[in-house]
Amino acid sequence: MSKVTEIVEGLVTPILNDMNLELVDIEYVKEGKDWFLRVFIDSETGIDIDECALVSERLSEKMDEHDPVPHNYFLEVSSPGAERPLKKQVDFERSIGKNVYIKTYEPIGGEKEFEGELTAFDGQTITITIKIKTRKKTIEIPYEKIALARLAVVF
Repeated sequence: MSKVTEIVEGLVTPILNDMNLELVDIEYVKEGKDWFLRVFIDSETGIDIDECALVSERLSEKMDEHDPVPHNYFLEVSSPGAERPLKKQVDFERSIGKNVYIKTYEPIGGEKEFEGELTAFDGQTITITIKIKTRKKTIEIPYEKIALARLAVVF
């Protein structure tokens, strides 16, 4: 986590707690010549544009007081979308029974990418069930070997 995202997390967390919302992720990235500070928020009932606008306004006020970014940037506050990232252990616990995409730091059973139903999480290992044509295969992935995890939309 960068220094900017750490400071922004400290500024936005009280705002989100006050609104009964959850911080999903913060990105601070350069795209082309522009810098973007993206704050992804959610709740159990979902997020609407009015909530994003209110968080953006309140965070902008805080950023004006304690701005950790020394140059111009675009602030974006939004929902993480249908393919929301799974960052924390609680994200995995809430996603049991849902379709997920997992990428690992090193191969497990010769593969580094997996997509299937998250069937279990015990705090140390996630278990996903993958469909291969007409059969199902269960794979256990150590939590610390996960490089990227997100919900996956099934068409």
